[in-house]
Amino acid sequence: MRISASLTRIIGIANVVVVSVAITGLSLMPAEDRPHAKPQVAAKAQETVPPLNPTPVGQPPGVVATPEFARQVGANELGLVPVLMYHRILRKRKASLDRTPDQLRTELEKLAKKGYVPVTATEFATGDIHVPAGKFPVVLTFDDGHPSHFALDGTGNPAPGTAVAVIQDVAARYPGFRPVATFWINKEPFGLRDHASQAAAIRWLVEHGYEVANHTWGHTNLRALKRKRVREQIVRLERLLKKLGAPPAKTMALPYGALPGDKKAARTGSWDGTRYDFAGVFLAGAEPSVSPYAKKFDRGAIQRIQSNGKTGECRKWCSQYWLEWLDRHPGERYVSDGDPDRISMPGELRGNIGAKRGLQVIAY
Repeated sequence: MRISASLTRIIGIANVVVVSVAITGLSLMPAEDRPHAKPQVAAKAQETVPPLNPTPVGQPPGVVATPEFARQVGANELGLVPVLMYHRILRKRKASLDRTPDQLRTELEKLAKKGYVPVTATEFATGDIHVPAGKFPVVLTFDDGHPSHFALDGTGNPAPGTAVAVIQDVAARYPGFRPVATFWINKEPFGLRDHASQAAAIRWLVEHGYEVANHTWGHTNLRALKRKRVREQIVRLERLLKKLGAPPAKTMALPYGALPGDKKAARTGSWDGTRYDFAGVFLAGAEPSVSPYAKKFDRGAIQRIQSNGKTGECRKWCSQYWLEWLDRHPGERYVSDGDPDRISMPGELRGNIGAKRGLQVIAY
């Protein structure tokens, strides 16, 4: 990544600032909206829902790339990828982290028009990126499993104004824009408290290609916990996912972007006989992620970008700034070769490849 010296200096403090913004935003929420505010209710024993077998949605047919073709489309699969972070989607914003349905729609439509194609967090972290040649992957992520992310209306469709409804609508208007995203949930997904409603919500999302994964049980700052409690927070949510029929989570997002003292405990471990092993652990900001094929890719601390404008603390590290920066620096952006079995990049970047994952390499 070739960026200016001044920008490099601010990135060093960016994660700290974004975490502070997140904590401030949560403190401004009404108590009933906070992900950890509702009292824990002793749950009755519930039968585990049979596990769902999700199938990828809207993946384009692959091509067989050649050096000539890769050069023609400007492929650079060692480039930067925006992983966008959303919280509540409210008609009237109550905190700096909130976005309105119209703001979400506007941002997604801009992405679609510019040639971005959504992939899930798991697809990105594992390098299973199916994007048409010449297009750019983007990862849409939503924290906390808020009711504004997903709800079903009386007809069994996503309720208008929810994040999923907006994504589905934009995808219908822009057919190349895959309707996929990752929802990292806590103990009461989408504000639902009864088992049947939770299971129905998870089933709809998984069957429609969305990823539902781990944001810990109680949205606790893992930095303040001992290793055993970190593992407990993660495992309890994994057990909930299993009970609701979701596949085991392959990714997790850190509450407040805070890594525990034992950083490895966020990615792999066990508690009370249940193990977890994530392909990717995601931070709270504040720059595009390097390619999952790059040497510098750290699957235990994957960068994200807060969705927001360019005012105040977001002047240089939220989505509007970074998407405009990538437009001005197209050589830094991940550009797909359209071939999921090959990694293509300009010849001078070949030395930056990390794990090849069994894929063939094209350096032109």
